[in-house]
Amino acid sequence: QVQLVESGGGLVQAGGSLRLSCAASGSIFRIDAMAWYRQTPGNQRELVAHITSGGKTNYADSVKGRFTISRDNAKNTVLLQMNSLKPEDTAVYYCKQESTIYRRDYWGQGTQVTVSS
Repeated sequence: QVQLVESGGGLVQAGGSLRLSCAASGSIFRIDAMAWYRQTPGNQRELVAHITSGGKTNYADSVKGRFTISRDNAKNTVLLQMNSLKPEDTAVYYCKQESTIYRRDYWGQGTQVTVSS
């Protein structure tokens, strides 16, 4: 059973930083691509950042230069370092694992990030 557990969300002032963490289990983490998405009420979930098994990264234009995705294969963890946060970054952030062995995506439960102006 694949499980993803996010942590690190919270309330921060504009210009501040947060680091989100996603602990994965149940799949072969080191060969799976991982991603962070976010969603606000009434809107579709949108990609924030993606990292391949080989470490290649991709970011939404709105977060380039401010957010950094990384992975620790020894700890089966993917991180999202968020700097220079803006009120428009307020959302529920979800971790996604693209499982190679099960050929499907798995999602975490989400963690709330709120940026006050």
